[in-house]
Order: sequence, then structure tokens, then C-alpha cells
Amino acid sequence: MLVSGGPRLRGRYHHGDLAPALVEAGLAQLGERGPAAFSVAEVARRVGVSTAAPYRHFADRDTFLAAVAARAATLLAAAMTEAVDGLADPAERLAGAAGAYAAFVAEHRVGLDVIFSPGLRAVRDTDLAATGRAVMSRLLDPSRELAGDGALHLVEQVVALAHGYGTLDADGFLTADRVTDEPTTARARRAALALIAGASGAGARAVVPPSRP
Repeated sequence: MLVSGGPRLRGRYHHGDLAPALVEAGLAQLGERGPAAFSVAEVARRVGVSTAAPYRHFADRDTFLAAVAARAATLLAAAMTEAVDGLADPAERLAGAAGAYAAFVAEHRVGLDVIFSPGLRAVRDTDLAATGRAVMSRLLDPSRELAGDGALHLVEQVVALAHGYGTLDADGFLTADRVTDEPTTARARRAALALIAGASGAGARAVVPPSRP
């Protein structure tokens, strides 16, 4: 959670606008270094404030990281919503969300692995919980229409596919493979449609999770 109060900070930032600037810089660093190497001090240096300044807005490192993850989730949910706007068919909506997810991971190197990181659960950040639900609704709603009780299993498959496309693109693999000039969004969307069709067989509601031994 945010820590209120505190004096005006040095530099061009006022108390009210430093926190968003820190979060944006934190999102950039998170994409470059990943959660394990996330450094509040380095984010502060990037923004041009003292290393103590972030702690006037965030209780600790994990609280700050949760705010960064919530910002990522907000941006991802918005990208997914834009991608599926006007689409009625649930398979098209799920595939469109997958394409947007892949593009987001390619750009930011952040996905559900960060938004739902087990290491952030103890923070119990309400903004992260709400934005995480917004992301999942873009995936779960069409999956429920397609797969009923197998919706979570279908989401798992689609996310794994889309995250893989995004990661490969971020690493430069897809731009060097010479297979196609299609953007990652289109590739992931097409692959997701194939996965959905293959998983559904004769009917999409045939998608069910495997039986446990």
C-alpha cells in the first residue's frame, strides 16, 4: 500500500506525482531485470531522487513491486480489451486476448508470472488483486463460453502459448526465423485459434482438464 505524508522531495517531482513516476520507471526496470533483481534504489536513481524517497510512498520493496505489477496488469487488461472490442465469437475473443498478451510480454517482458507472482501474495495489495482479476476476466469469460468446466485448463494452454510467443519475440528469435513477417500479435492469435479448434474437437465444450491419477 502507499504510505501517505512526507515532505516535498528534491528534483522536479512534487509529493503527488513522484509515485507514478517511480512506478513507470519500476515497470521498465522490471522488464529488463525481472522480479528477483528488482531494485528500489536503482529505480530511484533512474528517476533522479534519493534512494530513500520511494519509501515515503511505499512501505517496502514488495509493496513497491506490487504497485508496479498492478500497473502492468492495468496496461495488459486495457490492451486485451482493445484487441477484442466488437468481437462476438468467444474463440475470436480468446485468441485476440492471446495476441494482445503476447505483444505485451514482447514489449514489457512482464506477464501473469509477475502479476500473479507467489512472492507478492503476502502483500495483499488491493489494486493488484483488482487489476489481476480484470486481466483474467478477458481470458476466463470467453473460455467459460467455450469450455465450461474446462475453462481454467483452456486458459492455461492459451496463456502458455501466448507467453511463449511473447518471450521468443522479446529475445529476438521470431524476428530472425525468416518464417514469416507477421507481427507477434498475429502469430499468437493464429496459433491460439488452432489450439482452441484442436482442443474443442467436435465441440468446444468438449475441453476438459485431464483426470488426476
